[in-house]
Amino acid sequence: MRCITVIQPWATLIAIGEKKFETRSWKIAYHGELAIHAGKKIDKKVCRLEPFRSVLAKHGYNEDNLPTGAIIAVCRLEECWSVSRSADSKILLNSDRPAFAKETSIGKQEEIFGDYSDGRFAWELSEVQRLPEPVPATGRQGLWTWEALI
Repeated sequence: MRCITVIQPWATLIAIGEKKFETRSWKIAYHGELAIHAGKKIDKKVCRLEPFRSVLAKHGYNEDNLPTGAIIAVCRLEECWSVSRSADSKILLNSDRPAFAKETSIGKQEEIFGDYSDGRFAWELSEVQRLPEPVPATGRQGLWTWEALI
């Protein structure tokens, strides 16, 4: 199964269904099943900021109990959108696949949970399923394959 390592708290925000897009500096052509790996790093400062703190707390998490070094969810990578901003600073998401081109309003919370700077990419995630127990795994940079989930 294809995997992506995400640092905390963003990995858990995906796993609990509060973050629908993972923003990256690089484009991906892959679409399909994707495992979310929580890296070993936790940005504890971000965990104390709103809305991160209250969203995590709503699901029973805080900076001290976030899983690390493990696969924590599986989902589908639906589309890789290029990010730009309109003249009025509205976020625009566009795809190389014309049928998918759209302008969207992603909501303030989603915008806070990602980096939607011009030139970045937003990976649209769907069908997110948090695993009942984290599965220990060593992460890697980029998109990688974990043989145990194939």
